Amino acid sequence: MPILQYVVPILFLALLETLLSIDNAIVLAMLARHLPTQQQKKALTYGLVGSVVFRLLALVAAQALLKWHFIKLIGGGYLLYVAFKHLLTLDSNGTEGDDESTPQGRTGRSFWHTVILIELMDVAFAVDSILAAVAVSKNLWIIFLGGMLGVMMIRIAAGSFIRLLDRFPGLEVASYILILIIGSKLTLEYFELPHLEFEKPGHPAFLAFWVSMLVVFASGFFIKKRPATAEK
Repeated sequence: MPILQYVVPILFLALLETLLSIDNAIVLAMLARHLPTQQQKKALTYGLVGSVVFRLLALVAAQALLKWHFIKLIGGGYLLYVAFKHLLTLDSNGTEGDDESTPQGRTGRSFWHTVILIELMDVAFAVDSILAAVAVSKNLWIIFLGGMLGVMMIRIAAGSFIRLLDRFPGLEVASYILILIIGSKLTLEYFELPHLEFEKPGHPAFLAFWVSMLVVFASGFFIKKRPATAEK
């Protein structure tokens, strides 16, 4: 068979995985950002390894994923908690009230705690992308390879987003608002409400989600974070 019969679906699935998981990259970046630079890379890499294992197992039992919607509720609830916790504890200087001098950083999470959270969030986001991939092709190795290329692109995107946050500190506040939007989307998807099809291009829910994401993301470049008040 012509090689294009394999290359085209693999590349298409890689693009599909990336497009469906842009919000995933933002969440992973924010989860790993509190770690030291070298640990950030390790945490995201370990998350990548976990993604490979999970997707391989999931493809074997793709139909079972239809029963995993409770994962979305757990993931969405956690993201809402993270977003509200950060946004409600900002002090008058626009900085979080927690002590940032601890070895674990702002959140107090350890390295392995962060890796576990990254793995759990990847599971919550992976359900739709895997089911969509199964609908595109019935060849498991093509689905798996295309999905893995997409996951690696997400890993790169998450690392790039962390560097962007370091360059534009105002993006941090915008990022937690994005997490709030993403958490709301995951939670609503669990309830399978009619007329809310976030993954269907052209649907009002799809457009509302991505327009709000783009507006909030763009606003992050204009937010000026005031320096913290010096201790007396």
